[in-house]
Amino acid sequence: MSSDVGLYGLAVMGQNFALNMASHGFSVCVGNRSPAKVELTVNRAKEEGNLPLVGSSDVEDFVKQLSKPRKVIILVMAGKPVDETIALLTQYMEEGDVIVDGGNEWFQNTLRRSKELEVKGIHFVGMGISGGEEGARNGPSLMPGGPKVAYDMIEPILSKCAAQVNDGPCTGYVGPVGAGNYVKMIHNGIEYGDMQLIGEVYDIMKNVLKLSNEEMANIFAEWNKSELDCYLIEITSQILAKKDDVTDEGYVIDYVLDKTGMKGTGRWTIQEAAERSVAAPTMAASLDARYISARKDERVKASSILKGPDMTSAEIPVHKAQLLDDLKAALYASKVCSYAQGLGIIKGCSDDMSWNVNLSECARLWKGGCIIRAALLQKIQDALARDNKLPNLILDPVIAGELNERTAAWRRVIVTAIGYGVATPALSGSLNYFDSYRRASLPANLTQAQRDFFGGHTYERTDREGVFHTAWTDAHKSIGDISERAAGNI
Repeated sequence: MSSDVGLYGLAVMGQNFALNMASHGFSVCVGNRSPAKVELTVNRAKEEGNLPLVGSSDVEDFVKQLSKPRKVIILVMAGKPVDETIALLTQYMEEGDVIVDGGNEWFQNTLRRSKELEVKGIHFVGMGISGGEEGARNGPSLMPGGPKVAYDMIEPILSKCAAQVNDGPCTGYVGPVGAGNYVKMIHNGIEYGDMQLIGEVYDIMKNVLKLSNEEMANIFAEWNKSELDCYLIEITSQILAKKDDVTDEGYVIDYVLDKTGMKGTGRWTIQEAAERSVAAPTMAASLDARYISARKDERVKASSILKGPDMTSAEIPVHKAQLLDDLKAALYASKVCSYAQGLGIIKGCSDDMSWNVNLSECARLWKGGCIIRAALLQKIQDALARDNKLPNLILDPVIAGELNERTAAWRRVIVTAIGYGVATPALSGSLNYFDSYRRASLPANLTQAQRDFFGGHTYERTDREGVFHTAWTDAHKSIGDISERAAGNI
């Protein structure tokens, strides 16, 4: 009997997604370079209810067991392993078959692979998967991008296996090839920002308010019943409450080394923000924070040389209840700005690439299964559905009203953190983004005047149309055709 779908690459994510598909009634054939992983997955399928999942002995056997047109999902490490896996599979695949890459891949690689496979008549889909190992097994957020004909072939599988929320499965057609990987990349950038924002709030709770882990766990648990309801707040409460089972003393969090790792999608997000000329200070701050955290030895040395403010509560009075309320407000407002930045990057690339990505739909498919799932996403979905030409999320009247209500609290948090020497790059980045975007006039006029002074880069005037250059001193000479000087501006 032929299998409905094949999954190649059986690390834990691959195993779990294969079992997810089998749990929903699809017959699945699994393959892997090492036979041991195939055997393990087949045994898991038996143990979890005799699920319709079979193994394969090699790549040729794997492909032969699939019904035509074949549908293959690969979950291997991004980069060269994907190319190698595709090369192996396509020896036995035919025109009209579909390959879906479910890894965290750079979207340009997906575009390249699609063109290479197009010659053979094989459809290629790049699909972001979010939700971690648990999501892969029980229902992730799935972000596929590729030929619509290929999406239609895999849609019944994706729709059943994705997380389910009030308005449907957390999947849908994101756009042409490359769009799915891109949206997942930005999802991860937002995730970086969210985690850093929560970390900064934790830092203030711990080092300004001097709260215990138990107190902080309880506060985050309460916040998770409010407008801050989200997966990352939920697990933060659980992490802070976890007692250490290695030493049987204290809490695990206090034994975790303060060095944050990363896989690269956050860096790609900031590279793309620059490429699309979209400001993303919250996510950029979160990336910088990870870089600084990695320099642990340098920071230990610096801690004995560089001095902080040594402020006391007498010098900067702190009222616990007020600061906690302010932190809650500042965290919410900062999260909104981080989402606005991420969606702005997606919009920038979608416009450049003519993908026509629906931003409201992005918010919808992030509402369940994924790491950034949050109650806030319903408001974002609604805002973008009300006006699909909205230039920026924070211009929606409802969203803008919520930000305006929280600005005083937001500012009090930043002032307090500065006074106590607690770094808040992401919270501050979000507030700076808000303050810059809301101003009709910025000091950019001086920056542009400086550019014209030292480089003859010209400027526009507020009182008349055209491009102008000023001879700022007697040493400045004519620069000739002004229009040529403005050429090349990004």
